[in-house]
Amino acid sequence: MTRTGKGQSIRISPSMMCTDFLHLEDELTLFDETGIDYLHIDIMDGHYVPNFTLGPGFCKVLAEHSSIPMDIHLMIENVDAYVPVFAGFPDCVVTFHPEVCYHPLRTVSFIRDQGARAGIAVDPATPLESVKHLFPDIEFICMMTVNPGYSGGRLVPQAIEKIREFAECFKKSGYDIEIEVDGNVSWENIPNMIAAGAETLVVGTSSMFEKGINRKQNIQRLKALIEEC
Repeated sequence: MTRTGKGQSIRISPSMMCTDFLHLEDELTLFDETGIDYLHIDIMDGHYVPNFTLGPGFCKVLAEHSSIPMDIHLMIENVDAYVPVFAGFPDCVVTFHPEVCYHPLRTVSFIRDQGARAGIAVDPATPLESVKHLFPDIEFICMMTVNPGYSGGRLVPQAIEKIREFAECFKKSGYDIEIEVDGNVSWENIPNMIAAGAETLVVGTSSMFEKGINRKQNIQRLKALIEEC
């Protein structure tokens, strides 16, 4: 965990869909050695978003070979059917998109009953007003700053102000909800995201997994940038 000069904790969550699958064990060893906070797992079903990505088998491998908590992002329909599959991994957090659930508060409780921290994911066009009723019951929120479905997406410019809007709401209302940002978390965008209230950074191809750059060097650069912020 990297701390800013103001005492705020900024956490790093590498997007595992961007990792080098041929050298996954080496990647996990590096993440352990450098103090990475979470492993971000995007679960896509080809329905809620048009892409297919990772699954429970991949999560099982990670749990067996790393003690880093998993940050599991369900970009799927029929969430309740899969909560038991994903929410039982040690110390994990599970986020879902509440608009796909008939009873999202029940889904939050279901995730907690399996032993995981429960959170929601919010698309760039989803307004605060439509999800504020969930705030008293969640511990985590994944703020999408791109349209979800693929790595390498373009930042939705108004998403930065939206991070600030949610952060101010949480502070004013006294909610202890961890704010994660997911989407084009690039070297250029990270300072603005942190300034707006981001506490956890999902890093992918625009920063940590930038092609042609040594992974360890990029982690060091990322931590230095966080300190500067």
